[in-house]
Amino acid sequence: MAQLREQIERIQGPSRREREVLPFGLNVVDGRLPAGGLELGSLHEIAGGGNGAIDGAAAALFVAGIASRTTGKVLWCLARPDLFAPAIAQAGLHADRIIYVEAGDDKTILACAEEGLRHGGLGAVVGEIARLSMTASRRLQLAAEGSGTIALAIRRWRRQADAVDFGQPTAAVTRWRVSVMPSVPLPVPGVGRAKWLVELIRCRAGESADFELEACDGTGRLALPPDLVHRSPEKEIWRRFASA
Repeated sequence: MAQLREQIERIQGPSRREREVLPFGLNVVDGRLPAGGLELGSLHEIAGGGNGAIDGAAAALFVAGIASRTTGKVLWCLARPDLFAPAIAQAGLHADRIIYVEAGDDKTILACAEEGLRHGGLGAVVGEIARLSMTASRRLQLAAEGSGTIALAIRRWRRQADAVDFGQPTAAVTRWRVSVMPSVPLPVPGVGRAKWLVELIRCRAGESADFELEACDGTGRLALPPDLVHRSPEKEIWRRFASA
């Protein structure tokens, strides 16, 4: 596998090898990514595990955590202003770092996201879209490669028919799905830290996997649940993966 990756890198050229990486800081996750984290200058695709608002909100917070760990302003392109800013801030991405662009449809959002990526002075560009064709995703990927800015596409569906599009191939380097799980229990009455099932369902030059993780904290970082800290999460992941 290592020799194959070296051959691919030689074909893709030095710019591919020298691309910067944004690690999650969790070996269990970064170890499944060929570059040891999310490649900057690339397109990454994220969706909620279901069609409901709860999983969609988890996907948005997952993206906010990633964007918060970049340097610079974040361009967030959306169809309508329905983000809850305090929740985004709790994931580490504060309001003074975000530039919101409200667009009316996917076509306009994609155009704004591409323009933001080509600008080259942003930490991340986020686009909330229902449909993402291969052509549109290639344009975003090329724009991200040219500037080195990470592109994050959140798939949001307001109609059940649009969700089918998520199964179609795109040029995204990774594709993720985030679902809400019961929060971590507390020793006293109350609600513990949110918990997610994070699925890596596509990874270029890598393999799929899924992880049970605690949601982003105030610095945008994920964590392993306490019951996984003192055992091998890799074995647990592959046990569940094999039984699926």
